[in-house]
Amino acid sequence: MLARIAGGELAALEDLYDRYKTMAYSIAYRITNDATLAEDVVQDAFLGAWRNAARYQDGRASVKTWLLSIVHHRAIDAIRRRRPTTELPAIDAALPDALTLPDIWAEVSASLDSVTVREALVALSNVQREALELAYFGGLTQQEIAERTGTPLGTVKSRMRLGLLAMRRSLETGST
Repeated sequence: MLARIAGGELAALEDLYDRYKTMAYSIAYRITNDATLAEDVVQDAFLGAWRNAARYQDGRASVKTWLLSIVHHRAIDAIRRRRPTTELPAIDAALPDALTLPDIWAEVSASLDSVTVREALVALSNVQREALELAYFGGLTQQEIAERTGTPLGTVKSRMRLGLLAMRRSLETGST
């Protein structure tokens, strides 16, 4: 069969594949523990058998042993290629504090933003501040604010708009 394959007879390769594909896949899967990788290994092994059929020596091993050893070696090679080349340090390894301490910048930044916004709110008139606080901190709609404060809806909208514009100016210039 290998002499036919070495002669370029594709039907002989098909016969070889049909005869040993299950065993080849089983070996590849057992070594790689990955179905897709095992399929790639089997394909690569049969391609290697096609290319190297002329090198087969009849007295050294059976065709089955020769082919399955190719599968075995290709599977091992696939595992080695997949393995990382450097090991990561152990968790207990001494790392610099900058890598192990929690990053608190987000918390500090949020706190600074909160302080800046509250300072800008204090600079508003009482009615503007009340409308904005009820909307943003109280979760009320403009209609609900109007009902709660006994103020016309249009006035509530104006107070909120003017208050937000004043806060924007205050936050952009950095002065409160």
